Amino acid sequence: MLIKVEKSNIRIDKYLKDKIDISRSQIKKMIDSGYILVNGLPIKASYLVLEGDLITVNDGFVKEMDVKPDDIKLDIVYEDDDLIVVNKASGMVVHPGNGNVDKTLVNALMHHTNLSDNEKMRPGIVHRLDKDTSGLIIAAKNNKTHELLTNMFKNKEVEKKYLALVIGSVSEDTGTIDAPIGRDPHDRKRMTVTDRNSKESISKFKVLKRYKGYTLLELSLITGRTHQLRVHLKYIGYPIYNDPVYTRGKSSSFGQFLHSSKLIFIHPTNNKKLEFISDVPTEFKKHLETLEEL
Repeated sequence: MLIKVEKSNIRIDKYLKDKIDISRSQIKKMIDSGYILVNGLPIKASYLVLEGDLITVNDGFVKEMDVKPDDIKLDIVYEDDDLIVVNKASGMVVHPGNGNVDKTLVNALMHHTNLSDNEKMRPGIVHRLDKDTSGLIIAAKNNKTHELLTNMFKNKEVEKKYLALVIGSVSEDTGTIDAPIGRDPHDRKRMTVTDRNSKESISKFKVLKRYKGYTLLELSLITGRTHQLRVHLKYIGYPIYNDPVYTRGKSSSFGQFLHSSKLIFIHPTNNKKLEFISDVPTEFKKHLETLEEL
């Protein structure tokens, strides 16, 4: 849908509410998700429209829905009355959204246990992994734990480590990538390093092993932006192997070789230290065995 603005100095969410049959809160979610653009560029809900602006409202945004349980096998690493830690398979979407209304991790968790209901579309989810990123993820079983875990992630009290196979030989043994990330103005499904409508984004890496043409890295997130590790590694010239979005030429049906390998945190209700380590998936491991070590 294309709308030409006829008035100026009105917040875009308010302007659109009077033009289309969508609530203001839903409009804001669509703006935040990149489904609404002005003159082809992403904006914020506080943007003041100008006469002559062209607003694009893209189709496909999933409205609030009832999330239903799905009987899907889970690789459960840890579980108690308050939380559950799961080893997510590559290819599994974390929660329902555009194009994915079932068969997600949330659907599977709801079949297995009760979850917090702070957010209707994302019950239990306190942090996320991309669809094709495998590995450890935490979910909350009640609202109190959900709130406590959310604050712990916000305050950087949860240590997360990732393993990634990147293309190219990384010369430095360790490094920090400090580059702001925002939505790609040319493709709303992608993120990019940019100084426009972006947020501070910091990642750290350590070389674990070098192969001919590849490097195995351990990665840490200092901030938590959408696609952050994938975007940062592409930005410095070492894209993640087999990434279907940020690496040119997908090489196999398996997703990007990025794995959430370690979680360390203090249990939010009993104060016990929890540490979980997950080995890379079979496909990841088998591919490493085919590479020539340096």
